Amino acid sequence: MPDGAKPEVSKVIVRPARAVRGVVRIPGDKSVSHRYAMLAAIAEGTSRFHNFSAARDCASTLDCVRKLGCEWKRLNDEDDRAIEVLGVGTRLHAPAEALDCGNSGSTMRMLSGILAGQPFSSELCGDESLSRRPMARIMTPLSEMGARIASSEGGRPPLKIHGGPLKAIHYRPEVASAQVKSCVLFAGLFADGETVVEEPIRTRDHGEIALRAFGAEVERTGNASRIVGGQRLRAIEAHVPGDLSSAAFFLCAAALFPGSQISLPGILMNPTRARLLEILMQMGLKISVAHLEEHQGELVGTIEARGAAWKGAVIAGADTAALIDEIPVLAAVAPYTDGGLEVLDAKELRVKESDRIAAVAANLRKMGADVEERPDGMRIPGGQHLHGAALDSFGDHRIAMAFAVAALRAEGETAICGADAAGVSYPTFFEELETVAGR
Repeated sequence: MPDGAKPEVSKVIVRPARAVRGVVRIPGDKSVSHRYAMLAAIAEGTSRFHNFSAARDCASTLDCVRKLGCEWKRLNDEDDRAIEVLGVGTRLHAPAEALDCGNSGSTMRMLSGILAGQPFSSELCGDESLSRRPMARIMTPLSEMGARIASSEGGRPPLKIHGGPLKAIHYRPEVASAQVKSCVLFAGLFADGETVVEEPIRTRDHGEIALRAFGAEVERTGNASRIVGGQRLRAIEAHVPGDLSSAAFFLCAAALFPGSQISLPGILMNPTRARLLEILMQMGLKISVAHLEEHQGELVGTIEARGAAWKGAVIAGADTAALIDEIPVLAAVAPYTDGGLEVLDAKELRVKESDRIAAVAANLRKMGADVEERPDGMRIPGGQHLHGAALDSFGDHRIAMAFAVAALRAEGETAICGADAAGVSYPTFFEELETVAGR
């Protein structure tokens, strides 16, 4: 490459479809995979995970735990995506270099809770996008527990954590965040006494479920989760359910075309995530769930969905918190609904991998849609006709995938620039979408 030349940005062309039909086996859930890898590192014994997420974010977590002295390996079964993690017990090893979290806010926020209780200093860094994301929300409780944490201006990464003995706290976060909750509960394992996290709105409980799977006692009363320090974890074997947030893209694709049919086996059906399915059914998608089972405390089932009349919705309050990862794709396909979409109380979208409110609005306008952008949300009228355009992923996996779905019903071809961002959560997304898009 000549001096000063910029690397070619990946681009994917999406052509219009007439229907969406088929079976898609969604990769393992990111949220569960992150937590399993971190807890396996501080457990006693060797844990084995089947269908572990292939996302780049989860690879960042695995890379970090290896630098902390915890070895892991892939098993000889590519289709199963199985790995083994050799736990080292509660005390990790001081890293010889900074822990690179890549694009993964989950890695940085939750791993910080474990590092706060270690008798050494460590540094966590990330890519350009992660370096802009707020970390004060974990720095505050961890500092109250006794860790010393330094950051860049405004509480941005990199973070330098000086760990040590921790004290239990009763923490009431201002922002409802499952990552913050898991961070504090993980730190609570190393604290003297009972640590409590009392949320303003209930968030995903994968952290609590994973802790119980590894043998810890975690109590929940209302919106408060409690853990007593000093508990030791034991290794487990588990199958990671399919990622419901990734499944959302295929469900929305099916919703675009009456008569479409999609089958998604082995999907995570955790009640704190299932609000997505309720909203989609309210909007007109026909959904049934079969083969419900429990795996290590998590519900798993097969989702069958059929397209029908596609109606609008309002997402606000607790629904916004529950659907924060799925709002980009719901917004991207909102112009095709009868009634449009209004999103409220979603200021958190401004500080994700991109400013997702601005990114959605910019791409929809390029496709010819009317959008009202607001400080904490947006309003997108329904009944609109979109045309293909050159769109930007803004380096954000969910924006790249959301607009690939929207492009299926647009007039003409759509180019998704920076499409490789999808690999952060779903490396094979575009290939999978192509297999079910009927033309």
